[in-house]
Order: sequence, then C-alpha cells, then structure tokens
Amino acid sequence: MAPQQKGKQATKGAKQIVEENVSTLNFYRNMAIASNATSLIILVFYNSPISIFLYLFSCFVYIASYQFMVYMAKTKHSETGQLVDSGVDLNMEGGIAEHVKDIIILTAGCQLLSSAISTYFWLLWLLAPARGFWLAWKNILAPYFFQEAPVDPAANEKKQKKLERRMRRHQ
Repeated sequence: MAPQQKGKQATKGAKQIVEENVSTLNFYRNMAIASNATSLIILVFYNSPISIFLYLFSCFVYIASYQFMVYMAKTKHSETGQLVDSGVDLNMEGGIAEHVKDIIILTAGCQLLSSAISTYFWLLWLLAPARGFWLAWKNILAPYFFQEAPVDPAANEKKQKKLERRMRRHQ
C-alpha cells in the first residue's frame, strides 16, 4: 500500500472501489445469513407468535438493506466492457451506506440476543429511530431553529456611531 500524505486522504481508483464494494456486500450478506440461520435454529425449539413475526420482520430488514446497498454499488460498463461508473463507495465515511450497514449490525445484534437470551432484546431496535431523530435534529432541525438572525451592516454602523457620540458627550 502506498504511503499516505498527512492531512490528505488518498483517492481510490474505480477498480478499487468496485473490489471493496464486493467484499463489503459479501461481509454484510454473510452476517445476515449467519444471524438468520442461528436465530432460526433457536426459533424452531422456542417459538412464540411474536418471535416468529419479529424474525420475519428482521428478514425483511436484511433483504431491504442489502438490496439498497446492491443498488447503490451497481456498476456501469460500456459496450466494450470497460468500467464507466464504479457506483457509490459503500465504505465512504459519512455516507448513507454507513447508516444502512449500522441497521444490518443492529438487526443482527437484536436477533441473536433475543434468540439466545430474552425477547426483550428486540426493543434495541428502537435505537434505529432514535438515531434517525438525532441525525435529523443535528443536521436539519437544530441549524434551522438556532440560526442567527441576519445582521444588517448599515444598522450596525449607525449603532456604532451613536455609541461613539454618547461616549464623547459623557467625557
């Protein structure tokens, strides 16, 4: 690997993005399959209607999240087979794929803990909407509510001159 300069992150080539996207998709697919298989084995012996429903819902979450990531990472090739567009980098910091990967990790954790220990661990899924609200607050709502009023430069000059006149009179 080439040494990186301080303060600047090296840019990735299109081929490297495609390779990393494939390995990322494989990792999260395998995570979903492993947690689903483990949960299903436990569910066969200790099942309840709510556990079955939540198991099916988690399957839906895995499929939807994975398919969304596949859609984001879709590559485009020219007629000659040359790579034209590498798709979205799934490992980019601060991107939407980061949040989708977090959903898969949270779902796997909820599923395994609820299957092995207690069904109350399904309540950990409430962290997802809480995180969504936090992101909406931090990035959209708070800047809107707490933005500073626009400052009129002409009014500031008038106030400054008025203040200077008062200071001269009191001296």
